[in-house]
Amino acid sequence: MIVNRIHRLILGSATIGLVLFFCLPAGAQETGEGLFKAKCAMCHGADGAGQTAMGKALKIPDLHSEDVQKRSDAELTEIITKGKNKMPPYDTKLNKEEITKLVGYIRTLAKKH
Repeated sequence: MIVNRIHRLILGSATIGLVLFFCLPAGAQETGEGLFKAKCAMCHGADGAGQTAMGKALKIPDLHSEDVQKRSDAELTEIITKGKNKMPPYDTKLNKEEITKLVGYIRTLAKKH
C-alpha cells in the first residue's frame, strides 16, 4: 500500500515535470549554442569565424576576434537586438532571454579559438 502511494507520487511528479518542460516556450528550452546554430550560423558559421559564403560577402567579423570580444555585453545585446550595418535586428525574432543566451555563447567562442 505504501509502495503504491510512493509510486503514484513519483509518477505524478515526473508527469508534472514533463508537462512543464513541454509547455515552456521553445526559447526557454534552447541553449545559447542551439540558438546560435539555428539563427546565426548561416552567416557567422558554426564556429563563429564568419567564413561562410554569406559571411565573406558581407565581411562579417570573426566573433572570436578581440574587436568583438572587447565589446561589453550591453553592446553585443544592442547589436543583436537592433542590428548593425548589414546584420538585421533580431528583436522581433528572439526574446531578451534568448539574446542573453546568445551573448553568453559568443563569449565562449573566444575560449574555443
